[in-house]
Amino acid sequence: MSKTVDEAPGTARPARRAGRRRSMSSRSRKEAFYFWLFISPWLIGFLGFLLGPMIASVYISFTEWDSFTPPEWVGLDNYAKALTEDPVFWKALGNTFYYALVSVPLGLVIGVWLANLLNKRVRGRKLFRTFIYLPTLVPLVATAMVFKMVLAPSGPLNDLLGWFGVDGPNWLLDPTWVKPALIVLSAWGAGGATVLLLSAMNGIPRELYEAAEIDGAGSWRQFWSVTFPQITPVIFFNLIMGLIGSFQIFSQVYILTAGGPDNASQMMVPLLFREAFSFYHFGYASAVAWLLFLVILAFTLIAFRWSRSWVFYEQEVK
Repeated sequence: MSKTVDEAPGTARPARRAGRRRSMSSRSRKEAFYFWLFISPWLIGFLGFLLGPMIASVYISFTEWDSFTPPEWVGLDNYAKALTEDPVFWKALGNTFYYALVSVPLGLVIGVWLANLLNKRVRGRKLFRTFIYLPTLVPLVATAMVFKMVLAPSGPLNDLLGWFGVDGPNWLLDPTWVKPALIVLSAWGAGGATVLLLSAMNGIPRELYEAAEIDGAGSWRQFWSVTFPQITPVIFFNLIMGLIGSFQIFSQVYILTAGGPDNASQMMVPLLFREAFSFYHFGYASAVAWLLFLVILAFTLIAFRWSRSWVFYEQEVK
């Protein structure tokens, strides 16, 4: 009798476990169903509007295609043409390098400087924060049109320089000054980076500053020893986004200069846009796009490798 009583729980336990397994399996299938259901709009958009066109552009880059006739396979000819035969490609690549290597560090410096100023406890700082972020809310086309008037030969900027006895250049008509003009325009949108940096500064524990004050550190030393290391992850994020955005500059060039004068402001994306939609060289434009992708990928990898030496993560142990 006791043996029967002892065996009864043992036989019931596997049954309960099997029922629990079936219940969990049913719940997992239900959760998986809802997961794929809710993610399906994004998945359809990704496959149809991003991955699909990317794969198609790879194929098109190996063809000669004008969108009216069937594509003709030419292999690596488009890439060879860009790298060895087209001087405009190298001109546009050099201009893009110049723009990226000047505008990105300039934007980071301005963003850190403004964020540090706005982090001070001064009267009206909320209003100042709003004013600094407002330019990022203005459509880029409207901003470019305003700057087209500001940078005109008789525009407000040259009038201001005239007050100091300086003859302002033809910003958008002089090959020497057209790229600096675009860089000045890029600095107009530093408010987005400033807000992120300001948020990072607000998250720094006050105890770190108090400890630095006890050690006799001044405001400048506190910034370099406390503030800057704590905000390096946000600076790195702005660096990566700035690099990608600067290599993909299009609207400013298209509206202000259309690549002129004499291709002095021609950039990579306006170049491939012109080749595709003005000359209908879709195969060559696709090759230029993939070469640009490789350039952006290379610079991004370099930035990630470089970040190991200066980006500080609070929970990271080295």
